[in-house]
Amino acid sequence: MDKAMQIQSSHTGKLSKTMLLLGLSLGYFMVLLDMTVVSIALPAIRSELGGGISGLQWVVNSYTIVFAGFLLSMGAFSDKLGAKRVYLSGLALFLAASAISAVVSSLGMLIGLRAILGVGGAALMPASLTLLAHAYPEPAERARALGMWAAVTGVAMAAGPVVGGLLVDSFGWRSIFLLNIPLAGVSLIMTFLFVTETERKSGKSLDMGGQVTAIAAIASVSFGLMEGETYGWNSPVIIAAFSVALSGVILFLIFEAKGKSPLLPLQLFKNRTVSAGMLAGMAINIGLSGILFVLPMFFQQMRGLSAHTAGLALLPMMIPMAFNPIITGRIVGRIGARMPMTIGFFLGGTGTLLQVWTDVNSSYVITMIGLLLIGFGVSFTIPSLMAAVISSVPRELTGAVSGALNSSRQLGATLGVAILGSILGGSSSFIAGMHMSLIVTTVIMIGGSLLSFVFIGGRQ
Repeated sequence: MDKAMQIQSSHTGKLSKTMLLLGLSLGYFMVLLDMTVVSIALPAIRSELGGGISGLQWVVNSYTIVFAGFLLSMGAFSDKLGAKRVYLSGLALFLAASAISAVVSSLGMLIGLRAILGVGGAALMPASLTLLAHAYPEPAERARALGMWAAVTGVAMAAGPVVGGLLVDSFGWRSIFLLNIPLAGVSLIMTFLFVTETERKSGKSLDMGGQVTAIAAIASVSFGLMEGETYGWNSPVIIAAFSVALSGVILFLIFEAKGKSPLLPLQLFKNRTVSAGMLAGMAINIGLSGILFVLPMFFQQMRGLSAHTAGLALLPMMIPMAFNPIITGRIVGRIGARMPMTIGFFLGGTGTLLQVWTDVNSSYVITMIGLLLIGFGVSFTIPSLMAAVISSVPRELTGAVSGALNSSRQLGATLGVAILGSILGGSSSFIAGMHMSLIVTTVIMIGGSLLSFVFIGGRQ
């Protein structure tokens, strides 16, 4: 009888952990899906709500600005308030903002709600990692759980444009926000039932000065880049925006150097792999997010494809992201991160350069080959980058460095949309602007390849 009860208890425990992992992974899936699904809906949003290129940039970047700015501090909030409480709050906020986004009547309202979604998304990522580490204390079991959690990245990236295209063509752009409601609802229920709260570190202080100055710097530089064409690059408004950004960076560094509980411990940057990794993380997301901003508009506005067909056209870039990270992890384990990162950036740059030769009459074969190269490049680079940076610091600093790396990547996503969007807005035609923006992206990718080869350590 005792043995039967033990077996039953074991099965119950495994089921609970499976449901826990599914609930936490669903939240992460939703955050990543939201980043990609919106890109395919931008032309439809512009058609109904207006706003031009600048307006579409804000639809994307109001999310990523806030996401990047709050990502560092949400780890501290999870420690202070409890990771489950922060995770559930993020889910509830994401659900509510998504529901309201589906019924907005103006572009300004949508932009504001996207910023609120960014707060929710920033709460979900570090809290979910903390909860997984708490639920799986054994290293081997935790590694398998984190592998499953991370695997949803590729699935979400691959599914976003296709699912978004189907929804936009069938039910309109508002349906992409309604998609978040059942996902958030299921994750809420599973998390509430199967996840236990972590220990609260109530005495831990929060770096509010670092938080405020980080948001101010990221938002100001994004505003300056996105609105430079509208106001004029020499206008007092744009000069003021860049001045606020510079002041924000300086004050952020002062707060981090003197604070008792800094969001970003500056001693991390004494490690050259960490410093180079932050730049590399920014570079790869500038490329990925910029491409996801430009190409869906090219497919729909210039080539006349439907949203669904445009989503399918992006699949060659997305599919490698669903399976190649597993292969990359094995390669990094054998030879270290330097060469996979170097090759990944080079492939991404080569694929982006191929897109420069495309226009409305070009064969899709060229586009497909370029997208495949970009997809393999990104999926070689990001897992290698994560492994290189995290393994280069002591265990007690892995949380801080992973948060910093994710923030640098999200800052890169914001800059990618801002930079490429400003090039598009300032060009004589969409095709000319697309070609110039892709050339800039190619240069950044090739620069990332050189940076990786010179500064990223070999086997860690």
